[in-house]
Amino acid sequence: MNTRVLTGITTSGTPHLGNYAGAIRPAIQASEQPGVDAFFFLADYHALIKTTEDPARVARSRLEIAATWLAAGLDPERVTFYRQSDIPEIPELCWLLTCVTPKGLMNRAHAYKASVDQNTAKGVDPDDGISMGLFSYPVLMAADILMFNAHKVPVGRDQIQHLEMARDIAQRFNHLYGDEYFVLPDVVIAEDVATLPGLDGRKMSKSYNNTIPLFEGGAKALRSAVMRIVTDSRQPGEPKDAENSHLYTLYRAFAPAGESAAFRQALEQGMGWGDAKQALCDLLERDLAEMRERYVALMAAPARIEDILMAGAEKARKLAMPFMARLRDAVGLRRLGGSPGVASATGSKKAASRAARFVSFRDETGSFRFRLLAADGEELLCSIPYADPKQAGAAMRRLQTETPSLRAEGMAYLAALDDAPVAYGPPAADDAAREAALARTRETLQGLARAD
Repeated sequence: MNTRVLTGITTSGTPHLGNYAGAIRPAIQASEQPGVDAFFFLADYHALIKTTEDPARVARSRLEIAATWLAAGLDPERVTFYRQSDIPEIPELCWLLTCVTPKGLMNRAHAYKASVDQNTAKGVDPDDGISMGLFSYPVLMAADILMFNAHKVPVGRDQIQHLEMARDIAQRFNHLYGDEYFVLPDVVIAEDVATLPGLDGRKMSKSYNNTIPLFEGGAKALRSAVMRIVTDSRQPGEPKDAENSHLYTLYRAFAPAGESAAFRQALEQGMGWGDAKQALCDLLERDLAEMRERYVALMAAPARIEDILMAGAEKARKLAMPFMARLRDAVGLRRLGGSPGVASATGSKKAASRAARFVSFRDETGSFRFRLLAADGEELLCSIPYADPKQAGAAMRRLQTETPSLRAEGMAYLAALDDAPVAYGPPAADDAAREAALARTRETLQGLARAD
């Protein structure tokens, strides 16, 4: 079975060297691995959250980013490459998910809380300037991922919470409508992905205005930027601190190990900063020149890019349309005057034969928890809160595969692992009801262990 990997690129700016080394290059390399079914999309709906007053910027960015990925080697025949706005099923799914998403979950989103905190610090209304797009951004991101049931989603650490929210929303929908409609996506954090320094040594970012252009402006703009990289005052002939040099960090992100070692040695032996910058320019030009030629050709032929994106959208919609029909049926949006459709009948059949299961969720404090539900949906256990989702998952797996200690506690009961309580059953009306619930919980856990 292939692993479906999904990557979104927000169309709100022009790609720079840091984007290429940190996201574009590793994503394209990953898409070429066997067993990977890769989806890449231009997140142009997401771009509207920050660029409502600059539509020309969004339009330009869509062209630039599409051209950049294609010039860098993304193969549209091998992957599914499309614009978010060309898939009408995505905003429709977003609405279905919005209707099952608790507002309290959105209240905890980092971007929203940061905006509220900034407004509070300024002494204005907490929601001043905050649009519903910003507030409900995580639901649209969940729709992007769940529409194609991606197994893995590579993101930066600042996006981990959004992936956790997508899982929460998917689980809630699955539970409410009685079937496993959505795969629960796993977050992928690439620890070894390069984070390049900008001209001033801080992380290369448009926000800091310290970027090195990737393709825009050609070789002249690239060289001009490199020559502005901040260095220390050591003169030619003086040994340089290569390990803490921004030039060396940039050089080794693009050079083979042998060349990087030689460059480091030259710095430590007194190479001048001017010569070092020229060496970096030569290296980058060697790596990027051919890609830049392809980029220029693509930018001059927007109709060619349009054809590629529309072909990608057609490929994506072949999956999205039947899946959306099934989801519409699940929530009751069926044709009038007839019996439920195939999707509904299939879903009902599965719901009727559902087995006992564990369901993960986040409580109102943001802690990670899980429930054990019987086949009829009755709650048998609810876990203690965990700060780390991995700890919650490990406890859930152990309950499913090991024999926990079950014992009465007052009118309720608990499940323990290594003599430590990990989950509690609901209180019963009397001792007999509690013992019956304990017996049912024990039998259910044994059944799950046998199935595993």
